[in-house]
Amino acid sequence: MTHGLTTEQVAGCTDEGFVFPINVLSAEEAEGYHQLYNEALRHDAGRGGDVLKLKGHLVLKWMADLARHPRILDPVESVLGPNILCWTSTFFVKQPNDQTYVSWHQDATYWGLGNGQVYSAWLAFTPSNRESGCMRMIPGSHRELVPHADTFEENNLLSRGQEISVDVDENLAIDIELQPGQMSLHHVQIVHGSPPNTSSVPRIGFVARYISTQTEQTVGIRDSAMLVRGEDNFGHFDLESAPDQDFDPEALAHFDKLREQRKQILYREVS
Repeated sequence: MTHGLTTEQVAGCTDEGFVFPINVLSAEEAEGYHQLYNEALRHDAGRGGDVLKLKGHLVLKWMADLARHPRILDPVESVLGPNILCWTSTFFVKQPNDQTYVSWHQDATYWGLGNGQVYSAWLAFTPSNRESGCMRMIPGSHRELVPHADTFEENNLLSRGQEISVDVDENLAIDIELQPGQMSLHHVQIVHGSPPNTSSVPRIGFVARYISTQTEQTVGIRDSAMLVRGEDNFGHFDLESAPDQDFDPEALAHFDKLREQRKQILYREVS
C-alpha cells in the first residue's frame, strides 16, 4: 500500500509549485534521526563537514536509507512518476539566534537539470517555523525563470549567495511551517528563501533532490545520481551505490571524487 499525495495535493502542487505538510516520520523517529545527524556531524568535523552538505547518501548508510524511505518516495512518485533518481542529499541547518539566511532564488538556475522534472523533499528534524527561519515560497512562481546574481554573501547558506535580480513581492510569500517528521515538496523553479533563526533551538532540515530518470544534465559534464525507485531506461546519469556502513573509506574516496565533479556544475559561469 502506497501513501502518495491525494489528487487535490497533486493539483495544488502543480498549480502552486509546492505542497506541505506531508507526514513522514513520528516525532520519536525524527528525534532518532536528529541524534544520527549529531553523531555524523561530530565524526565529519575533521573533514570540514562536507559529507553532510553535498551527497551524504554516498557515505552515510542511514542517509541513503532515508533517501529511499517509502514515506518520502511515495509522495515524490505522485509528482515525478515511478522511476526516480536521488541527485543529492544534504542538510540545511540554522543554529539558534543565527544570522544565516537563504536569499530568494530558484534552484533550476544553477543545477543544470533539464525538463523541470525535479523536486526537493525537505524533511524537518526539528521545528521549522517563522521563529526558527522556515522556508518561504511564492505560489505559482515556478512557471518561469528570472535573472539571478551571485553575491557570495558570508551569511547566505547558498553555495554562491545567489539571489533573484528582480523584485519579489514578499506579501505573497507562504511560510512552510513543519513539525519534526513533516516534509514539504517543492519544484526546482519555485522562488523560495528563508530568514534567520531567531529561536532558541536549531532548525535542522534533511533535503533530498529527486529527479525523473528522463532528466538530463545539460552543462556538458557527466553527472551521477542514486536510483531509488523503479528502473533507469535512459542512462543519462552514472548510477551511485549506497554504502554498507557509515564512513566506509572506499565510499569516502568515491565521495571526494564526485564532490569535485559537483563543484564544476554548481560553480560554473551562468549567463
